Amino acid sequence: MKQIILLEELALTALGIYAISILPFEYSWWIWLLLFFSPDIFIIAYAAGNKTGAIFYNIAHHRGLAIALAALGYFLKLDWALLIGVIMYAHASFDRIFGYGLKYADDFKHTHLGWIGKK
Repeated sequence: MKQIILLEELALTALGIYAISILPFEYSWWIWLLLFFSPDIFIIAYAAGNKTGAIFYNIAHHRGLAIALAALGYFLKLDWALLIGVIMYAHASFDRIFGYGLKYADDFKHTHLGWIGKK
C-alpha cells in the first residue's frame, strides 16, 4: 500500500512541477528552486510552540488550500495567487514523498502519514 501512495505522490509532484513549468512567469531556474522550497519557511513558527508551528506549517502545506488559491488566481487573474497556489501544491506533494505530512500539534514528527522516522 505504501508503494501505491508513494507513486501517487510522485505523480502529483510531477503534475505540480509541470504546472510550474507552464506558468506565464519567466524567472531564472534558481528562483524557481527557491520558490519551490519556500513553504518550509513556516517551520519558523515552531519557535512559538508545537501547536502554533503545526497550524502555520499546515496552512503552507495543505493541498486543498493550494488548489483553491491557484483556482482563485486563475479565474480572477491574480498572478500572485496562481503562483503561490501552484508552488504550494507541488511542494506539499514533494514533501509527502518523504513522509512529511500535515502536522499534529503534539510533535513535529507526528504527521497525518504517521511518525517521521519510525516504521
